[in-house]
This record gives sequence, structure tokens and C-alpha cells, in this order.
Amino acid sequence: MLLFFTLGLFVHVVFFASIFDIYFTSPLVHGMTPRFTSLPPPARRLVLFVADGLRADTLYELDENGNSRAPFIRNIIMHEGSWGISHTRVPTESRPGHVALIAGFYEDVSAVAKGWKENPVEFDSLFNESKYTWSWGSPDILPMFAKGASGDHVYTYSYDAEREDFGAHDATKLDTWVFDHVKEFFHAARNNQSLFSKINEEKIVFFLHLLGIDTNGHAHRPSSREYKDNIKIVDDGVKEIVSMFKHFYGNDEKTTFIFTSDHGMTDWGSHGAGHPSETLTPLVTWGAGIKYPQKVSAQQFDDKFLKEWGLEEWKRKDVNQADITPLMASLIGVPFPLNSVGILPMDYLNNTDLFKAESIFTNAVQILEQFKVKMTQKKETTLPFLFTPFKLLSEAKQTNILRKARSYIEQGEFDEAISLCKELIHLALKGLSYYHTYDRFFLATNVVIGFVGWTVYASLLIIKSHSNLTRRVSKELKKPSHLLPCFVAIGILVAFFLLIQACPWTYYVYCLLPVPIWYAVLREFQVIQDLVASLLTFPLSHFVWYLLVFILGIEVLILSFFYRCMLTAGLIAFAVWPFLTQLWTRAKITSLGWTFFCLLLAVFPLMPVVGREPDISLVMGAGVLVLLLSLFVVTSLMKRKISFGKEELLVYLLQMINTVLSMYVVYSTHSSLFKKQGLPLTNQIVSWATLASSLVVPLLSSPVLFRRLFSILLSLMSTYLLLSTGYEALFPLVLSCLMFIWIYMEQETLQQSGIFSKQKLTTIQFSYNTDITQFRQLYLDDLRRAFFLVFFLVTAFFGTGNIASINSFDLASVYCFLTVFSPFMMGALMMWKILIPFVLVMCAFEAVQLTTQLSSKSLFLIVLIISDIMALQFFFLIKDYGSWLDIGTSISHYVIVMSMAIFLVFLNGLAQLLTTKQLKLYGKPKSHLI
Repeated sequence: MLLFFTLGLFVHVVFFASIFDIYFTSPLVHGMTPRFTSLPPPARRLVLFVADGLRADTLYELDENGNSRAPFIRNIIMHEGSWGISHTRVPTESRPGHVALIAGFYEDVSAVAKGWKENPVEFDSLFNESKYTWSWGSPDILPMFAKGASGDHVYTYSYDAEREDFGAHDATKLDTWVFDHVKEFFHAARNNQSLFSKINEEKIVFFLHLLGIDTNGHAHRPSSREYKDNIKIVDDGVKEIVSMFKHFYGNDEKTTFIFTSDHGMTDWGSHGAGHPSETLTPLVTWGAGIKYPQKVSAQQFDDKFLKEWGLEEWKRKDVNQADITPLMASLIGVPFPLNSVGILPMDYLNNTDLFKAESIFTNAVQILEQFKVKMTQKKETTLPFLFTPFKLLSEAKQTNILRKARSYIEQGEFDEAISLCKELIHLALKGLSYYHTYDRFFLATNVVIGFVGWTVYASLLIIKSHSNLTRRVSKELKKPSHLLPCFVAIGILVAFFLLIQACPWTYYVYCLLPVPIWYAVLREFQVIQDLVASLLTFPLSHFVWYLLVFILGIEVLILSFFYRCMLTAGLIAFAVWPFLTQLWTRAKITSLGWTFFCLLLAVFPLMPVVGREPDISLVMGAGVLVLLLSLFVVTSLMKRKISFGKEELLVYLLQMINTVLSMYVVYSTHSSLFKKQGLPLTNQIVSWATLASSLVVPLLSSPVLFRRLFSILLSLMSTYLLLSTGYEALFPLVLSCLMFIWIYMEQETLQQSGIFSKQKLTTIQFSYNTDITQFRQLYLDDLRRAFFLVFFLVTAFFGTGNIASINSFDLASVYCFLTVFSPFMMGALMMWKILIPFVLVMCAFEAVQLTTQLSSKSLFLIVLIISDIMALQFFFLIKDYGSWLDIGTSISHYVIVMSMAIFLVFLNGLAQLLTTKQLKLYGKPKSHLI
């Protein structure tokens, strides 16, 4: 069985990883020649301001008094330059945003493994193509463009990473640091002849990365005064830098200024997914080569932003984020970055028609070269009779369009040339996408075949080992002897097919994994036959009814990812369950308790999602309830004259003290951060100590079922309080109460069916070495138990205010542990916050299995199968078209469900460890019964 679970874990990891090969492979190709326009550019230098985390609406909108938060930028829009919205893509993180801005392509998600810092792949950039680039800002962003540059012409100046503190007194200092150091740099250049000559060269770039707005957004949210005041500070800083440039270069009008953002931010201070608040960023350009403002009478946009912002008279020019790269390259006359897929936004250029036509022609040739390289690579690694070229852009058509466009330019028919070049660009981009996703159907088919095979095999294993449907199958039955040679031959053919096409090693995994899986399935052919024979004896109406109920249950779980209220509907249905059976007559008090806590838990999915304002009073209230519950439980145990050892009493007192400490740390940390005094070191030490001890202290308690479960609740609640900011602190408490009653309910249900006599729960102990002879076979009602578990696990995720998106996590949750930006550490803490309710449910599930005398492996396998069916459906729901919100959400759904399936394996082991192991304070551990 251990081998089976190891194989199952491997299979799920492979299927989880497959999405990155199918949907998120690197779009880059190499081997192209740099292309640039031979005509003289309008600018000698370019200044790029990137206000990290700045939302378009917050910059452009007027405040409550009708004034602009960025008066200098607004003045530019109305009197000096061009403006619009830059549409970013998923994932809306700092690194992919900057890569799109500066290199012109949309980075794949593989970069997240590097924390969006180091370069997972080599790429060309505007900085690399420039003669010199000087950059100031965050140590997380600047190095990736310097390391990717050829030669030593990209200079970086960054502050210490410790300055990126969400609990700092004033995050605007990150921006003022940049502005001050730029001023000092130019002041020093006047006395440094070598530096002075460099900054007077042409084709140079100055990059100012401004992180303060993003930091204030994470710490205080975009609606906060700190976030909006930071915009004013950035606006003032930009104004000073522009004035300094004009003065330094003697108003030579050879400087272009571009102000934009890498991504936006949700209302709750997060980013990463595809919500419009994250994907809509500002773009304001002015200076050499940029069109002056254009007044218009009407503009056609689907949104209502223009009226809200008071900018309906000023022509808005929207672009995709990657389009900014060719714009910057054409303005200073450097080659377009080799991997850029941006389309030159002609509306921004203030130049001759010849310059515009030559620039877009260069843009078209540069993108076409990528298409040719991609096609050649795919052609070389595909068998000739299987290769299907992109028919819309044949070699003859490429040559014809280029020849016609060049002819139009020479004849002065620039509009026709520009139109042809745009057509070629769109066809080349379609072709790039076609070859980039060439293997998608092939890989997806293999993954689905393997996934279905695994689900079938797991189902057969349950039926064979844990049910009475296959009793007629003889254990001595000889396996078909011809199967193995056939599947070995299939495996060899598949491997040879992949080998001659020079496929990556991951393709071998996806294509060969289904072979042994389906071999294992077909080896159980007699089990399949016996199962079919058993089902044929089953009344058809009953079979159809059970199948419909099962499908309905799965679909409710699927819909809960889109509509959280479905969980509320499910919990209400659960509340009614005892009244539809004989449970109500047998156990009235237990049934009423079940109904009450089901209805109470049903409230949580209706509560506001992440983005709510912090409410520390609710966290304090949750802590008080935990303490009252602890006092009640300890008092009850002592009153019942249960042999209650001093060691165990000491453990409970220690956990109660820890709860009080957690409450104090939450309150004092919130107060300290509110006063902008940072995170106190003492609080940080207590928080980490609480986290470290939370999985150890429960092992000191008695292994008696309810006592151990209660000890686990107390320990995990202390950590959960530290990670809470509002009502979610109450959730694990309500969930645990329902779990305690669930254990009683399942025992009553099993006794009602007459399977075994009722055993007092106060006498049951968790034991690692459970007697296998006590296990019974699976019954139809066990499917309901497994479904309950999956439903409670999904509720454990959504009930705390999370949404099915990678941007659903509020960084404020980790401020008791750390405030300095650390993506992996913060991510790990937020992941543990999500997993704590999961652990509580899994520990209760261990108790259900024990009290119902059911093999943990059999019920767990059913749970895994239900999760896999959900994951398979989400796999088919993944989109790579439509809005970025839809695309990001579909990807998030699959990632969450697959992560849940993988974590279930680990959580099952963790729950067994927490419930069955026992440590001792001193002497020999004691077990106390009534």
C-alpha cells in the first residue's frame, strides 16, 4: 500500500506539473538578427519611470475635492503628451510586468520558481540594446536586466532589501531614495568627465523603479491615505526629475519621458491574477518624438472610465504592455529586442510618415524572424508526414507582403505600407502562438488518458480490497500472460516516436506514464467483469438515482469555486440530513447540535472575501471563545472524575497561556504597525515560537480521542490567531465544533445500520498500530462520508474568505511574523494558514475512520478519486482565450484542486502523526481511561 501511495503522489505531481508544459512553456526562441530603423531617431535619451503597483484608476481619477492626486502628470496629459491604459497580462507580478515593459514579451510562469528575481531563461531587452543604461530602485528588479545584458553597459543602484518593510514608518522613502540618488548622480557627473561624456551619448536609457506605492498598497491597501499620498510624492518627484533633465541638457528637446506601472493591485492589496484592478495600468508619455494632446468630441470604449476621470475630451490611446518596448526602441533608435512581440503604437509617435512606415516595417520583420525560427525548430523536431504548417502565412505570402510593403514605402504610399505591415505582424503573432501551442492537444490527450487510467485503477483497488462486490473472484486467478509483452511493446514504440522527434524529457513522462497505469488497470480485468456483473443485478432505477446524486454532489463542489454561496446551500442541506433519516429519533441532542453548527458554518461563505478591512476585535473575540471553551472542557473532564494526569493538565494550561500570548501579540503588533513603529522583535520571537511548537505540544496530550483532538485544536488556534486579521479567526472554532459532532453522527449512523454496537467515544484511543481484523468492508454510505470530507475540505478553503484565485491572499496575515518583503517565506506562512483548517478536518476524519471501524486507506482513496474527478473537470475548463480574468481564474481553479489532491496525501500523514504519536514530558507516558 505504501508503494501505491508513493506512485499516487508521483502521478499527481506529474499531472500538476503538466499544466506548465501544456500552457506555460517559455515563448522565447533564439537565433534572430537585431533589427532597427536606419532613419535618425527623434530622441537621444529616454527616461522610464515605473511606479510599481500603481492602478490606472487611482492615478487618473479626481479626489473627493475634484483635484488630481498627480497634478503634474495630469498637466502632461492635457498639455504636453499622450496617454492611455497599458493592459498587462497574467501573472500580474513585478518581474513579468517589467519583462513585458523592457523586453517586450510575456513571461511564462516558470519564473515564479525563481521568485520573479533571477533569469530562468536568457532574453534580450531594451537595456541590452542601448548604449548605456542607468537604473535606480529595488534590488528585486534591477539585477535581472543587468545580468541578462551582454557587456558592461547596464549600471544599477539599489537600496538594501531590508528597506522593503511593510511595517516601516514611511514606505515613501523607497521612492524619495531613488529621486535623491538620481539628483546626486547628475550632480556628480558635472565633476566626472568620463561619466559626463557617457550621459551625453545617444541611445541611452535612465530607469527609475519606484516601489513605494506597491509597498504602501500591500501594507495599507490602495484605498488608504498612505497609498494615495505616495502618488502625490511620486508626482512631485517626477516633476523635479523632469526639470533637472531639462536644465542639465539645456532644453535640447532630445529627451523622451515615459511614466507607467508594471501591474495594478486589488482592493485588498494583492496582485498576481487577472482582475481589471490588476491588469489596467497607466501610460503617460511626453517629450521628443511623442504626439501632443489631441482633443476629441467622442471616444469609443467599453468602460466608463473617461467620464469618471474627467478625461473624455483627451484622446485615450490604449496599448498592450509589451507594445511599450518597440515604442521606446523606435524613439531612441536602438534595435527592437529580439524576443519582443510588441506592436509599435503608431498613435504615440510624432514624426514623419516615412519614419512611422520604416519603424513598423522593422517591427514586422523582427516579429516575422521569430516566427521563422519557431517554425524551423518545430519542423526539425516533427516527422515530415505529421508536420502541419501554419497555412495563413506561407513563405510565398511572407515574401509577397514584404515586397509590397517595401514598394509602397519607396512610392510614398505610407498608409498602405503601414496597413500591410500590421497585417503581417498579426499573422506572424498568430503563427507564433500556433507553433508555441503545437503540441498542446497531443500532451493534453496523454495527460487525460493517464489521469483517467489512474482514477479507474484506484477505483478498482477499492472495489477489490475493500468491498464485497468481488467475492467471486479467485485469488488464484491467473493474470493474462499476453498483457505485459503488449504494453512493453507499446512503451518502446512511444519512446522511439518521441526519440526521433527530439522531444524534451518531460514528454517521455507524460506519454509513457499512461502505459503502466493502463497495464495495471487491465490486469484487474476479472475485477471489472465481476463489478459489471454485480451492477447488472442492481435495480436500474436505484443505480441511476445514486449516479445522479453523485454527479450532483461533484457539480456542487465544482460550482462552489465560482459561487461560494453553493457551499452555504450544501451546508443547509447537511443541516436537514438528520431529519430525513432516523438519526433525529435516535439522537435528538446530537442532531440539533449538527444542525446548529452546519447553519452557523453556512454563514462564513457568505461573508466578505479577502479585501475586507482588518477587525482585530473579532480576532480577540475568537481568542476569548477558545479560552472559555478550554475552561469548560478541562472543568468537565475533572468533574467527571476522569483520571486526569498532572502532565496533561500542564499541557492544557500551557496551550491556554499560549492562546493568551497570541492574542497579546496580535493586538500589540496591530497597534505598533498602526503607529508605524514597525514589528516589535519580542512579538516576532513569540510568533515563531508558537508556530514551531504548534505541531509538537499536542503530542504531549493523552491519545484518548476527544482529548487529543481538543489539544490539536488549541495548538493550531494559537497559530491561526497570529495569522488572522478578522472574522476568519472564528472559522476554525466553528468548523472544529462541527467536526466533533460529525464524529458522533457517523457513529450513530453506523449503529443505526446495525453494522456494529455502539462504543463509548470516551474510551476510544488513537493508536498507530490498529488491529486490521477490526476493519470492515465498504458500504454505499461510506461514499457519503468521503463526500462529506471533500465538502468540508473545500469549505475549509473558501470559508475563511479566500477566493479561487492566486491573488486571494492578504499579506497583512503574516505581519506578526515578518514585515520585510520575502515572497517565499510570506507565501509559506499564508499557505500554512490555509492548511490549518484542512488539518483540523483531516484529524476529525481520522477519528471518523477509527470510530466507524473503517480502513483509513479505503476511505482516503475514495476522497482522492472525488478530488481527481474534480481536477479532471477543471483541466477541461482551463482557458487560454477570452479576458485575462477568465484565463487567470481557470488556471487558478486547476492549480488549487490539484494542490488539494497532492496536499491530501501529506495531510493524511500529518493527521495520523498528530493523532497517534505521543511524547512524554518526563517518565513513562500514561494513558488514562474512565
